[in-house]
Amino acid sequence: MAVSTAVAGGPKPSRRNIIAESSAESSAAVSPADSPRPSPSSTSLSSLSEMDMEPKPASYGKLIDTYGNEFSPPDYTIKDIRDAIPKHCFERSAFKGYLYILRDIVYLSTTFAIFYNFNTPEYVSNVYVRGALWAVYTFLQGLFGTGLWVIAHECGHGAFSDSRLVNDITGWVLHSSLLVPYFSWQISHSKHHKATGNMERDMVFVPRTREQHASRLGKLVHELSELAEDAPAYTLTILIGQQLIGWPSYLVNNVTGHNFHEKQREGRGKGKRNGFGGGVNHFDPRSPLYEAKDAKLIALSDLGLILAGSALYFLGNKFGWSNMAVWYFLPYLWVNHWLVAITFLQHTDPTLPHYHTEEWNFVRGAAATIDRECGFIGRHLLHGIVETHVLHHYVSSIPFYNADEASDAIRPVMGKHYRSDTENGFFGFLAAMYKSARMCQWVEPSAEATGQGKHILFFRNKNGLGTKPAKIAAQ
Repeated sequence: MAVSTAVAGGPKPSRRNIIAESSAESSAAVSPADSPRPSPSSTSLSSLSEMDMEPKPASYGKLIDTYGNEFSPPDYTIKDIRDAIPKHCFERSAFKGYLYILRDIVYLSTTFAIFYNFNTPEYVSNVYVRGALWAVYTFLQGLFGTGLWVIAHECGHGAFSDSRLVNDITGWVLHSSLLVPYFSWQISHSKHHKATGNMERDMVFVPRTREQHASRLGKLVHELSELAEDAPAYTLTILIGQQLIGWPSYLVNNVTGHNFHEKQREGRGKGKRNGFGGGVNHFDPRSPLYEAKDAKLIALSDLGLILAGSALYFLGNKFGWSNMAVWYFLPYLWVNHWLVAITFLQHTDPTLPHYHTEEWNFVRGAAATIDRECGFIGRHLLHGIVETHVLHHYVSSIPFYNADEASDAIRPVMGKHYRSDTENGFFGFLAAMYKSARMCQWVEPSAEATGQGKHILFFRNKNGLGTKPAKIAAQ
């Protein structure tokens, strides 16, 4: 089995990572923020510790993940995590961050110059070879563009610089150039960090419950364990659709985010729902993803997109839209692919639990993530965003160039609750997408869960893979 749960004293493969944080509070309920800088939503470490790990009587029954491993909730505190991290890991350097930005821009501009000047009939006479080389170009530019996206995401978490103004200006410019609404996504992403793994409040890749999955198939709940398995081609089709339109669908319709907008405390969630026409998106200041105080930031995000779109329109008219499709828009699709793949695999794995609010806390949610390995591409070109995601959910303000050391420091604290899947590097990362899509179709309580354990959910599937769905009597 490729997935490992590292224990204290075991081997510690090197790793590192990132993702964004804002000072905005959750619109549902307040949960811990991990930023070291003062903010309206920050909480003291002592109160975090008490909030996260308030003693509860252990009445869970037998909890089993999709692989058949027995599970127990984490028993350490956020203070234990932070105390284990060397203090210098929290230090941020805008100068070092700008050097990485410069490096990525050099990669982008050099690649463009080489292909623009030399992938021409004068040097490459065969049209099919030229086409293949341009395909390579789009792939490379997608990777380099994702690298810039990741640094902008660091800015959103305050991990780029000690100055919030520097973080926001840098992140706004970088994300806008990649058609990402910087502040809008920063705010919703902060809420994801504050509610990771919470079935009612998480903001991304919230899995369907057994009831929701049965309804989607037009079946009864008890029938899921009896249905024929999905064809592999069907799984691949779903994955391709997810990778092509998953990111824009999330921005426009909040696809994969929670759908409990009625709980928005200002009342703007009433009658709002995910999907087309539901009023939940990342562009409208009235969206239930935000609060009234966020309106100016949402407008500023939209302004960034308007400016970027205007520049692209000018370039398309000047150089031709077919050229712009190859130079910018196909690499843009590659960037979207990497964002969706990375996020999907950070939060979807047969070992990972999800929680109803009754049993969720910040420590448990942050542990419901997994580190993966993407080789040179992940560690160098993508600034380690794949490799240290678990740390990132505990302390997202640590810059990516310090994340390897910080990850090494927290693994002994997490013990058996630390999860990683590092087998076969980049190709293992790609294979994990298919495996997770086949094995992780919905979540439900373990068959032998009792009491509070029924609020802790695990992935199941109708493909006969791993732990079987619970047998439910027909009613």
